[in-house]
Amino acid sequence: MGKVHIVINNRGYDVACDDGQEGAVGELAKDLAQRVERLAQSVGQIGDARLLLMAALLIADELSAAKGELARLAGGDGEEDKLAQSLEILASRVEAIAARVEAA
Repeated sequence: MGKVHIVINNRGYDVACDDGQEGAVGELAKDLAQRVERLAQSVGQIGDARLLLMAALLIADELSAAKGELARLAGGDGEEDKLAQSLEILASRVEAIAARVEAA
């Protein structure tokens, strides 16, 4: 099992991941850290949990918009279901990583 040390809002977390996924998890963590930093600059230091929750909601909003755009582009030709399934898998992976971060 792989392990990645990430820092979000000046707080370190050790996150477990599948072997070979360390780089991908690290990149996701960098994106999340940047989002949380922008939120903290915007709304202030309102606590790690709230900042992470707000970042998660922003990411969920982006995912929802992407699903809608993919559905529109697919035009209901059968590809929509495949695209939706792919997005669901990606969303599940992001949620699993978020749960690991929160548990750390």
